[in-house]
Amino acid sequence: MSRLRILGILVAVILPAFMTALDGTVVNVALPQIQTELALDEAGLKWVAAVYPLTHSSFLLFGGHLADSKGRRLTLSLGVAVFALSSILCSVSTRAPMLITGRGLQGVGAALILPAALAVLSHDLPPRSRNAGFTALTVALATALAGGPVLSGVITEHWGWNWLFVINAPIGLVSFLACAAFVPRPPSRPAMRESGVPAAPLSAIFLACIAIGGFAYCLIEGPQYGFVDSRVLLVAAASLVSLIALAVRSSLHGRGVFSTLFARRAFTCGLLTQLLWGLGVSGVYFFTALFLQNYLRLSPTSAGLMFTPVAASLLATAPFVAKLARLLGDAKVAAAGMFLVALGLLLVSLGSRRGGLVGLLPGLVAIGVGSGLAVPLTTRALESAPDRLSGVAAGLFSATREASGVFGIAVIGLIVTSVQSSVADRGAGSGHAFLIGYQAGLCTAAALVAIGVPVALWGLRARVRTRQDRRGPAEAEEA
Repeated sequence: MSRLRILGILVAVILPAFMTALDGTVVNVALPQIQTELALDEAGLKWVAAVYPLTHSSFLLFGGHLADSKGRRLTLSLGVAVFALSSILCSVSTRAPMLITGRGLQGVGAALILPAALAVLSHDLPPRSRNAGFTALTVALATALAGGPVLSGVITEHWGWNWLFVINAPIGLVSFLACAAFVPRPPSRPAMRESGVPAAPLSAIFLACIAIGGFAYCLIEGPQYGFVDSRVLLVAAASLVSLIALAVRSSLHGRGVFSTLFARRAFTCGLLTQLLWGLGVSGVYFFTALFLQNYLRLSPTSAGLMFTPVAASLLATAPFVAKLARLLGDAKVAAAGMFLVALGLLLVSLGSRRGGLVGLLPGLVAIGVGSGLAVPLTTRALESAPDRLSGVAAGLFSATREASGVFGIAVIGLIVTSVQSSVADRGAGSGHAFLIGYQAGLCTAAALVAIGVPVALWGLRARVRTRQDRRGPAEAEEA
């Protein structure tokens, strides 16, 4: 495959993924202006923020199923088109229902983009380019996470909140054209049938989507209304029933799509380490933003800029990940990455005690470098999935990332508030109590991420070459 085609595939994948990640962060800063201009009540404002992650989580597995059944190229193009058009709808919204509908459709578009994008990286790039591709994607997502609040503040202040959505139109157009020009067409249907791996049945995908979407709703609404609220309990019950029905269906039909994926060691361990990384890092991002603004008294823009060392160190690490993986092996590199992330969280905790910005930099850099080195976990996990199930595998991975972010905020938040309350009860001031709670949350996050070190070493141990497929050597994972 030529370098031009590889570069074109990366553009077709990374641009829309960056766009979806950016829209997950930029709206929060603009919410006060949106509320004023559209005269939103609290419920309407909350749904403007919440409907995007809700529909995004709910449709991820459907997006993966569509990529497997209709093709990765078609699904990625469709997702980009839906996201760009719904962004235009958001930009011209004059009432709450219109904006909420647009945000919900954005979530659907993002749910089509991410599984297809991950599947393209893991199955349409040459094997030697995959680690570099996933590293570039990780850099893009981290940049969106760190730079989103800054970009949102600038655009909202000088141009207005509508322009946050307008900028998606040209990005979407370039992404659509790159996808059409460079992403390979799917193999013929006879070739797909001869692969020996059954496609994911739509009924199983439907049940899984209900379960994931329902649990996402509970995590979003639970903290505000209480987890014993009748609406939350009803949705939780429906999600649990769907999960049980999915398990029963799988047991009755023998070896199904999910059991096929989880039987592969690299996939299961990659999914677990993704969950551990998200539990640790996502919660810390949230509470570090509070620490910077409420404790160090930084402005939102300055607080957002403090996260740029994470993205910068990820970017600096990216060129070396593939070479290190070939030299030392995927397992050692990924385990070192998880260790550095855990160490970085501890360094941020130590730096926060000094009360200055300089003390946080070593930890933030270590988190960025470690996150870059952990990329082989994603690469190996997704390329271990059969080509016929690449979309569903990517959808599961994306859903795990989304869930880990929400769970991370909840778990680390529980630690932070519990310790903060305990310290405050002993007579400490509110600022000092928050600092102690924040440090306890960082240590908990470091412990969670550190569990991923042995998991990575075991899950990515040397693989065995078994056969040749049409793209080159394919490596099969031991169960």
